[in-house]
Amino acid sequence: MLNRRGLLGVVAGSVAGAAVAGLGQSVQAEEKTDVTLRLSSQFGPMPGKDDQEKVANAIKWGFEAMELPGGIAGKVDYYKNLLKDTPLVYSAVCFGSMNGALVSEDESRRGPAFDELKQVLEAAGELGSTGVIYVPAFNGQTKLTNQEIRAILLDKLPALGEFAVQCGTRLLFEPLNRGEAYFLRQVADGTAIAKDCNSDGVCVMGDLYHMGREEPCACGAFVSAGRKLHHVHFGSFPKRQMPGTDEGDFELYRSGFCGLKMIGYRDFCSFECGCKGEEDMLKAVKFLRETWDAADPKAEFGL
Repeated sequence: MLNRRGLLGVVAGSVAGAAVAGLGQSVQAEEKTDVTLRLSSQFGPMPGKDDQEKVANAIKWGFEAMELPGGIAGKVDYYKNLLKDTPLVYSAVCFGSMNGALVSEDESRRGPAFDELKQVLEAAGELGSTGVIYVPAFNGQTKLTNQEIRAILLDKLPALGEFAVQCGTRLLFEPLNRGEAYFLRQVADGTAIAKDCNSDGVCVMGDLYHMGREEPCACGAFVSAGRKLHHVHFGSFPKRQMPGTDEGDFELYRSGFCGLKMIGYRDFCSFECGCKGEEDMLKAVKFLRETWDAADPKAEFGL
């Protein structure tokens, strides 16, 4: 007998397969054979005694980018100088929720939150960042309903998205698992809101740790996002250690990588997880590259 997750997996796989088959040549045309795994890392997981050594290690181990922390406003010069004369660039900015201020039941908090997001987007644009990762609210940070939160986002974010475009960056919704947030838990949810905002500056990301709990099919989740997907986080499920640590990681990552290949994903995949040191990091990189090579989108759906 299938449990709930197993049943959902069968249904999701069938639906995703049908969707892909229905799209036919248009989906297969998007699949790019030259899509590569572009590695990034937050500063925390990257081994090194300081930021300079972390950057040096990232270069040595074949990374292409570093992910920025949220507090970059006022620190643009520091971060520019950190990567000066290196081949690295910045991927996303791991910003957060501002304690749920933009979707607070207290309307007086929303204006300052809007202004704070603009400041971070402006700094992200100056640093050439992929986008600013935004969580509307963690559990306990707002008393509003899902419907009320969504209405506020659709009211506030179109203008914020256009500001992001002017800055040369994006706002990226991050879906979380139900243990951390009751609003926005699946990639398709974030994609739907982003599309309704009708701005190229409002997009979505996916975190394979959260997806391990919330998504019946990682491949289908990424396909649902399509061109709205502009960042990916790595972490094992369910322990949020380095990728490859937990028993189900290979199938989770293989499925996710199939989806990334199918949509011709060109942005970064970034470590957001625990790391015990160099050996831990190198094992994870090996796991990821081998799993990426093993991911076959056509075999995934029998195409």
